Amino acid sequence: MKVLKLSAQGLPQSWISLEQAVIHYAAGEVRWELGQEVAVFHGGHNARTGLQSIIAVSSIIGTRGVPNINPFDLRPTLTNLKLFARDRNLCAYCGGVFPDHELTREHIVPFAQNGRDHWMNVVTACRACNHRKGARTPEQAGMTLLYAPYVPSLWEDFILRNRRILADQMEFLMAHVPRNSRLLA
Repeated sequence: MKVLKLSAQGLPQSWISLEQAVIHYAAGEVRWELGQEVAVFHGGHNARTGLQSIIAVSSIIGTRGVPNINPFDLRPTLTNLKLFARDRNLCAYCGGVFPDHELTREHIVPFAQNGRDHWMNVVTACRACNHRKGARTPEQAGMTLLYAPYVPSLWEDFILRNRRILADQMEFLMAHVPRNSRLLA
């Protein structure tokens, strides 16, 4: 289970562990909270008052400090898991839906033709279609792309990074994805 850490302005910064969230709370860095309470940590007793310290952690926290992610300079890292999630495990050529282990990262313009490994040049493909296309472009192979690649937004990237998102975290992130996002389909 991860906590969604936001900047004080509400921009996603990272997925953090419950323990990392407790550190932010204890240091007084949490400016605001959203979502449900996901954990309660009980600490020691104060020698003077006898009261036990208690920290309740929310699923979404806004923290003090300078944001470490600039939403206008975001180049999300490309991984197979995020690519397959972006493309909803749908082969870009045959239209079949496959489990992750049966999918590949398919380069539209292959490396053999000076293609690059970036979001706008890759789609999800099943192994059979990727093999059939080989080191050719879709046009050269006579294969039509069923959808166009795109670079995920900051909000989409945070959704693609985490497979176990709580409902309130998903609601918060989905409220900010672009209207044409494939994640809304």
